[in-house]
Amino acid sequence: MDRLRAFEVFVTVVSRGGFARAADALGTSPANVTRYVNELETHLGTRLLNRTSRTLSLTEGGETLYARCKSILDDVADTEALVSSASVEPRGRLRINAPVSFGIRYLAPLWPEFTAKYPGVELDVALIDRVVDIVDEGYDVAVRISRAGSTSHAARKLATSQNILCASPAYLARAGVPVAPGDLIGHRCIGYTYAATGDEWQLIDRGGKTHKVSVDCHMHTNNGDTARAAALAGQGVIWQPTFLIGNDLRTGTLIQVLPEYRLPEIDILAMYPSRRHLSVRVRVMIDFLAHAFGEIPPWDRDDENWKGVTPGTT
Repeated sequence: MDRLRAFEVFVTVVSRGGFARAADALGTSPANVTRYVNELETHLGTRLLNRTSRTLSLTEGGETLYARCKSILDDVADTEALVSSASVEPRGRLRINAPVSFGIRYLAPLWPEFTAKYPGVELDVALIDRVVDIVDEGYDVAVRISRAGSTSHAARKLATSQNILCASPAYLARAGVPVAPGDLIGHRCIGYTYAATGDEWQLIDRGGKTHKVSVDCHMHTNNGDTARAAALAGQGVIWQPTFLIGNDLRTGTLIQVLPEYRLPEIDILAMYPSRRHLSVRVRVMIDFLAHAFGEIPPWDRDDENWKGVTPGTT
């Protein structure tokens, strides 16, 4: 018995929810699929699946084997991809999705270096602030800014950014400086359309307690640069990531509000549909981005050699 093939068949039966569906996915017959599963059960001396005419469920042993087999198959696929990456020149179209402001500031300046290094790869970059379904919309890689990470797709963390509550000196001189989270209720605020908590802003004190404040947003926008521009013009209080407003804080054109409180930090992720059958061009892109951002992200560096647009410039 080819045990690796038997593992693949077994995992496919479980993930597809049936023998006929597994046969379709594997390009073989249901009888062949049944034979592999029966041989695997005989070899292990235990039943792996409870089967009726309508349902399919894992036994306790089947659950253990499924988890281990899936991990083994992922490792095999990763190993094959690593060898392919070392020996095969990446070629073909690579569709990438990223948020608008982040894509302009930190990704666009990197593309010339990538295309010079991998001339066989054709980049197709779409900058969209809404969260896209990378499978349904046909993207190979999505750079996503997320507080919760990824549960539906494979992902590699590229960097971390802090969210900062801030306003211009002119606005604070006119409206007063908040000294407690509740003081935000009396201020003009600028909301981010795609914020997970809407107009309920969440601030965490030094003891780890979360303070929830429902603010009055006289303006909403789905783009961080628009919120930043409004804040710079003295239109109110915003919260935005340091990759967008870090330089404004350093130069004093924006002032941090309630510095003794923090907002949940966010991760910059490279997301892709699956670790299995990862193409060479996707792998080299993810490795390239991880290397470009490094251990310290560019918005936290004092690095004149960074290729990107200086945060805070337009």
